[in-house]
Amino acid sequence: MSGERIKVTAPFSDGAIRSLAAGDALSISGVLYTARDAAHKKLVEMASRGEKMPFEFAGAAVYYAGPTPARPGAVIGSAGPTTSGRMDAYSPTLMALGLKVMIGKGLRNAEVKRAIVEYAGLYLAATGGAAALIARSVKSSEMVAFPELGTEAICRLVVENFPAIVAIDSTGRDIYER
Repeated sequence: MSGERIKVTAPFSDGAIRSLAAGDALSISGVLYTARDAAHKKLVEMASRGEKMPFEFAGAAVYYAGPTPARPGAVIGSAGPTTSGRMDAYSPTLMALGLKVMIGKGLRNAEVKRAIVEYAGLYLAATGGAAALIARSVKSSEMVAFPELGTEAICRLVVENFPAIVAIDSTGRDIYER
């Protein structure tokens, strides 16, 4: 890692995913979708019923966050990452449906790591405790599904220079393992 951030665009292409290595520092621009455990549960239930997903999974990046309401004049409130382990029960199923990139904080279980390798995906770490700073990267926010979940609804975020680190790359290398 050179200290410079690699500029990437979301949604992610397969080539971009394969070109990134554990430890790479990224600057993401494009579209991210927020979803936490309650939304993940609903997505898996929809999939089991054969229903259409509320957004296109191909190349998509899901950011494990439940942004707070925006202050007057702001696009979004604080938008820090949620502990990723809360989504581990759902992530392999969603990756099998085409989801490619997950962004959060903390460790992932062995089943999620296997799914990342099997489906050529990525797990990215966002910096916890920097919710207000991360919110500056968000240029627009629009709710796309599950309004009954409040701050845990799925939102489509347009981001510019969103900072993240590749925590688990498409080959299974993991920055949390020594």
